[in-house]
Amino acid sequence: MSGDASRFPLPGRKAELEEGTVLTPRFDAAGLITAVVTDVESGGLLMVAHMNAEALDLTLRTGIAHYWSRSRGKLWKKGETSGALQDVREVRVDCDQDAIWLKVSVAKPEDTCHTGRETCFYRRVSLGSDGGRLTFR
Repeated sequence: MSGDASRFPLPGRKAELEEGTVLTPRFDAAGLITAVVTDVESGGLLMVAHMNAEALDLTLRTGIAHYWSRSRGKLWKKGETSGALQDVREVRVDCDQDAIWLKVSVAKPEDTCHTGRETCFYRRVSLGSDGGRLTFR
């Protein structure tokens, strides 16, 4: 199991999810919730990751972003080895509490992505007759 969702209250009725004041994240069948991460200053999209209950709990308690690595099957403190720690400035949850939005300040923005870029979204996908072609921005 990738996390213990019992760290958080169980989601309630639709009205409680959408209008309530208690964080009741809706983890998927694998125990994960999607996390969208943007730069607090520019608003630019940095990455999309996943969190289990432990990662979300650690993030909320420490103010440093933690994630669940699906490929490695373990908890991941973003920037622990690269120095590109993500200092969480704001956390939002979507209307049905199945996605998290982190607004962060990155210690080493140039190392946000493991490829040495400031964002994990560094390629564009063409539309139309060239649909599917990737270009670097």
